[in-house]
Amino acid sequence: MLNLIISAFALVFIVFAFQGAPLWAWTAYAAAILYGLKATPVAWGIFAAVALIFNTPIRRIISGVVMNILIKMKFIPKISDTELQALKAGDVWLERDLFSGSPDYKKMRATHYPKLSAEEQAFMDGPVEELCKMSDDWKIWNDGDLPDDVWQFIKDNKFFGMIIPKEYGGLGFSHFAHAEVIQKLSSRSVPVCVTVMVPNSLGPAELLLHYGTKEQKDELLPKLACGEHIPCFALTEPTAGSDAASIKSQATVFKDENGEIKLRMNWNKRWITLAAKSTIMGMAFRMFDPDNILGRGEDLGITCALIPSSTAGVKADRRHDPLGVPFFNCPTQGNDVEVPISTIIGGPEMAGRGWEMLMGCLAAGRGISLPAQSVGGAKATSLIVSAHSTLRKQFGMGIGNFEGVQSPMGEIVGMTYALEAARKNTLSALDSGIKPPVVTAMLKYYSTEFARKIINHGMDIIGGAGISRGPNNLLAHAYIAAPIGITVEGANILTRTLIIFGQGAIRAHQYVYSQFEAIQNKDVKMFDGAFWGHVGLVFRNTFRALILSMTRGYAALGALGEGKQWRAYQKITWASSVFALFTDFALSLLGGTLKAKGQLSGRFADVFSWMYVAQSSLRRFDEEGQIKEDLPLLEYSLERSFYEIKVAFDGILENFEHPVFKYIIAPVFKFLFAINPIGHAIKDNTEFRLARMIQNNVEQRKRLNEGIFIPTAEHERFAQLEKAFEAFHDTKGIHKKVRAAAKAKKIKKAHPTDLYTQSMEQNIISKEEFDHVASVNKMANEVIQVDDFPAQ
Repeated sequence: MLNLIISAFALVFIVFAFQGAPLWAWTAYAAAILYGLKATPVAWGIFAAVALIFNTPIRRIISGVVMNILIKMKFIPKISDTELQALKAGDVWLERDLFSGSPDYKKMRATHYPKLSAEEQAFMDGPVEELCKMSDDWKIWNDGDLPDDVWQFIKDNKFFGMIIPKEYGGLGFSHFAHAEVIQKLSSRSVPVCVTVMVPNSLGPAELLLHYGTKEQKDELLPKLACGEHIPCFALTEPTAGSDAASIKSQATVFKDENGEIKLRMNWNKRWITLAAKSTIMGMAFRMFDPDNILGRGEDLGITCALIPSSTAGVKADRRHDPLGVPFFNCPTQGNDVEVPISTIIGGPEMAGRGWEMLMGCLAAGRGISLPAQSVGGAKATSLIVSAHSTLRKQFGMGIGNFEGVQSPMGEIVGMTYALEAARKNTLSALDSGIKPPVVTAMLKYYSTEFARKIINHGMDIIGGAGISRGPNNLLAHAYIAAPIGITVEGANILTRTLIIFGQGAIRAHQYVYSQFEAIQNKDVKMFDGAFWGHVGLVFRNTFRALILSMTRGYAALGALGEGKQWRAYQKITWASSVFALFTDFALSLLGGTLKAKGQLSGRFADVFSWMYVAQSSLRRFDEEGQIKEDLPLLEYSLERSFYEIKVAFDGILENFEHPVFKYIIAPVFKFLFAINPIGHAIKDNTEFRLARMIQNNVEQRKRLNEGIFIPTAEHERFAQLEKAFEAFHDTKGIHKKVRAAAKAKKIKKAHPTDLYTQSMEQNIISKEEFDHVASVNKMANEVIQVDDFPAQ
């Protein structure tokens, strides 16, 4: 019995403590187990043979055979140069921990949580606040463009130069400050937000900063910063949307009559924001050198250049109508446009490196603009819906008291908290110089999906006030614009099914990318280390996943040091271990065919994403000082995350059709998850609690939704709504007196005079209190009115 206990302890110790240990350590501990079990000579002989193979050059011979078999089987699909550049773009961050099966939470919290500098806060309180005040969203939608004074204010205050360093005349803001500006503008006007957002996202300034020559930076960045140049970036085409690498725009290298090397360009682009307003165009195209003038062959690949919009042959005088949202989104064509070769960003030596540039910039950009826009809209919706539900009465009470309203309202509040947590967590990496493309792609997907669900809930709750457009409708324009965020910067359907897991599994996995590279380069030495390391990882994760699933995660003892929320960290570790194991089975059993199994990949992406949401929510709660009244928000985020992880795992177990997984692995984990579910559906009371909280805790409501624009002008409906909401809370004590009097039958409901008049007449409330309630009721009645227009 003692031998069995020693052996079991040694096994668990190996699985959990000796991750990544050298082979001699594995050999020694395996020998210890055999000794503890009093192994027979036959067992020792088998062990000696295996140990000899794996601790001598024989192992590399076996590795070479395995690698050649995989190559002949075409187990790993052919990867194009553009796909390879996308895989190499950016950095690997905490996604490696989540893919590992054993996350290191201290390392995952190592980046500094974002905070505005004094200068950045002054910009928020000054120019950003002023831009919001002067932007009349209803007028902008009716006019189809920003007013001239708004355009000029944006230029004069360097809104187009937020990411440009001060040495070039820009503002030199952090990624967090850039995102905060976008968040605030989005809560005021989507067209204003997009106009400011795009030049600071993927565009000429960003590309110049990272790849431009000194001459290009010195000449163009100051003009971009002050708004002398209005930029756009032309990437997408009729046949190249989410598959942007398939662009057909071309540039041919030639020498003019003076011997100067130039490019002759032809393009047909669409969905290009600000193209018709631009003075300079960033352009992505395929570059050809048929006469080999540059000495690098004929097909140089995707290249990026900066083209003055006034160049002969450039056409950009039309615009699309993106669901009526009045920002400039345009087609542009170029017909035999001739420009110097020096217009290539970074000069001629950067020819063919355009896709690398774009992927590097997107690795950061996806985590900034659209998530900030989504959070701004979500916070505004949270405030508007909670105030409206408090003031709008049906069947004798505020609609916010009905469970049918409280459920979606609670989801609005909970999802907004989780989304803000994920956004700030990601920005902590970006401002630390880390550009994690898998995390930012995930954040883009989930932030825009969350935002769409939140605005849909908001429209459902405010009902007729949401569908009646006019200057007093606070949600309709955000509702109309929601599908645009879903579509741009990589359509969400493809982001979920191709990028998050497809790219993440190769890039973030501890060994897969090395195996992939070794097979591509036929490097047996690299393959040997990666392959057997991967085999060891699979064994460790198998034991870990089984043990954690059998113990409901309680065997993740390392999480006990994570404070009061240790149980949540245990469950993330549990989810990570199963996720890592299932990932390895998907990669090893499906190989290259996994690329075509989008739905299965999407479910893996869901597990990864909700693990990230859970970790981000825990970090936000800690970073904000573990405020007790925010605990229900954290609990909602965690319950929602673990339930969504459960749903995704169930989907994988039901739809992973490979026989080995279907008939051996799936039955085991179906049984374990049936008796030990990792999550459960959110209880109604969890959502009801959040709905009541946002309607009753005025100070917490303000704090949770900081960073958006709340107007103060008396004619603004948002300002009126907030004023009426706060005034209503001032009368709660009066309402309590009246209800108590009615309960004591001092006043009668079935009476010609209303309860408040009776209460005043019987001195239950004073005349001043009666007048105060009447005034608030009048305000409430005014703010629920909707716009109407002359019939003609």
